[in-house]
Amino acid sequence: MESRDTARRRAILDAARSCFLQYGFAKTSLDDIAKRANLSRPLLYRKYRNKEDIFGAVYDDVFDSRYPLAEEVLAGRGSKRDKLLRIYDLIVVDTWAMVMDTPMAKEFYDACMRVIPEIHAKHERKLYELTRALFDSKETTQVFMLSVDGLMGDLPSAATLRKRLVVLVERFAA
Repeated sequence: MESRDTARRRAILDAARSCFLQYGFAKTSLDDIAKRANLSRPLLYRKYRNKEDIFGAVYDDVFDSRYPLAEEVLAGRGSKRDKLLRIYDLIVVDTWAMVMDTPMAKEFYDACMRVIPEIHAKHERKLYELTRALFDSKETTQVFMLSVDGLMGDLPSAATLRKRLVVLVERFAA
């Protein structure tokens, strides 16, 4: 029973992420998600209350799967520079690539801040904790993270973001 429930949740999250990235949050309906997940709409409601809950679950799913990998990087060998770059590749660049090469990238990005601000803030705190482990002060951590935010202001491609991130990491981890 639990494996079927897990499989259904996985199907819903995968379908929802695909729909949100293709149509945007506003234009994605629960019917779209149910159809893509090969489930009935009532079954979808048994798993999630509404579209906002599904959106939050998709966001959590993307990031929660990356934290154990980032913590392994922190615990492993390597320079501060290498660890910082690897963590930001995992959590920022890879997730950015997942979104930015899709038709509704900007709308999806904006919806993250507008629809699920508390979930977005939770993940920002987790990234802060991971980053803080590599810097001597909370101020340096904050400035680094604000700088990373600035790298994304013009919604660059993932490749451009990665190049910018390398320059930034070189400055902070030297």
